[in-house]
Amino acid sequence: QVQLVESGGGLVQAGGSLRLSCAAAGSISSIRTMGWYRQAPGKQRELVATVTGAGTANYADSMKGRFTVSRDNAKNTVSLQMNSLKPEDTAVYYCNAVVRTRTSYTFLEVWGQGTLVTVSS
Repeated sequence: QVQLVESGGGLVQAGGSLRLSCAAAGSISSIRTMGWYRQAPGKQRELVATVTGAGTANYADSMKGRFTVSRDNAKNTVSLQMNSLKPEDTAVYYCNAVVRTRTSYTFLEVWGQGTLVTVSS
C-alpha cells in the first residue's frame, strides 16, 4: 500500500507564488516518475509537470517558465514551485507517482487526495 500526501495549497493573488509538496509513504521499492496534475471546475484533469528519478522534467506548455518541479529521491518527495500565478491556474492539484511496491513486480499509478489552489484576480 502506497499513499501520497499533499500539502501547500491555498489562496493567493494573481502574480503570487505557492509551493506544493507531496510525500510518498508505504511499502515502496522504487518510484519511476512523480509529478502533478490539476483539474479545474468543469474541466478534465491535465498534466502540470512530472519528473523522473534522474531529474528529467516534463511540463505542460502553459506551465513552462512559471512552474518548477523538483524531486528528492531519498525522501520520496516531489515539490511544485508555482510563480506568476494566474486566475486560470485555479484548480485542485493532484500528486501522482508511478511506483513499484516491495511485493509487486509491476509499477502502478498512485494519486494523492488533491489540494486546492485558488488564484484571485
